[in-house]
Amino acid sequence: METGMTLQQKDERLGSILRDMGRVLIAFSGGVDSTFVLKRAYQELGDQVLAVTAASETFPTREFNAAVQIAEEMGVQLHKTEVKEFENASFVANNPDRCYHCKTGLYSHLQSMAKELGYPFIVDGSNVDDLGDYRPGLQAKTEQGVRSPLQEAGFLKAEIRELSKELGLKTWNKPSFACLSSRIPYGTKIEKYKIDQLDEAEDYLYALGFWQVRVRHHDKIARIEVMPDELAKVIELNEQIHQKFTSLGFTYVTLDLAGYRTGSMNAVLKKELPVVVKEEAAT
Repeated sequence: METGMTLQQKDERLGSILRDMGRVLIAFSGGVDSTFVLKRAYQELGDQVLAVTAASETFPTREFNAAVQIAEEMGVQLHKTEVKEFENASFVANNPDRCYHCKTGLYSHLQSMAKELGYPFIVDGSNVDDLGDYRPGLQAKTEQGVRSPLQEAGFLKAEIRELSKELGLKTWNKPSFACLSSRIPYGTKIEKYKIDQLDEAEDYLYALGFWQVRVRHHDKIARIEVMPDELAKVIELNEQIHQKFTSLGFTYVTLDLAGYRTGSMNAVLKKELPVVVKEEAAT
């Protein structure tokens, strides 16, 4: 990864990296980063690019459908697949290395697909900002040989948004998203009904017009995170939000006064983070 470059130089570097790859399979979620790298890869490589979008139990249908629509509108070859995290006991246990087991399953699945279809490189949308938090999924990415051209070119999230806007990508100001399992405290078993509660709760808040939302699942307590400038709006709509959330099975509904921030569930981890436990066969 190179530093000290202008945004234009980073974009030129990204183009060079992609051209050197020649033919790529892109793990495409439809988020800001993967949409940008897909667009730039398509610009550089044309029909030598394949976008793969995976449906899963922890990935909302609205996000899957949005990703499919983006790829189709872009004109990129798209392959829809499916992963089943709930079949992986290490994922369901929800220890701090949960993401490692999830990503190992996804990337090994993509590796098999890439080999079968003749794509020498698998690419994701990780950027430089992703290196600043505890993300065991990055280890899985390294082990599976997945490359991150945006990191290699030195892109920050804000820069990706800026160039996405210039390219006319509707995702340029899309809120950040992570799988719904990240809303459940470490050590608490991930169960389908919890995922469904979170999915419907966040859907409801988005329908009310909130821009960035997380609902954290603490058994009978729902902890709402929104952007600081939208905290007052939650208070204004407290009665209807409380009514909706209790209808979903929550007993108490709380507002986190610190507002939305990535990785808030990592606050409970000690300074010395747990060592990732590898498995012989991950699914």
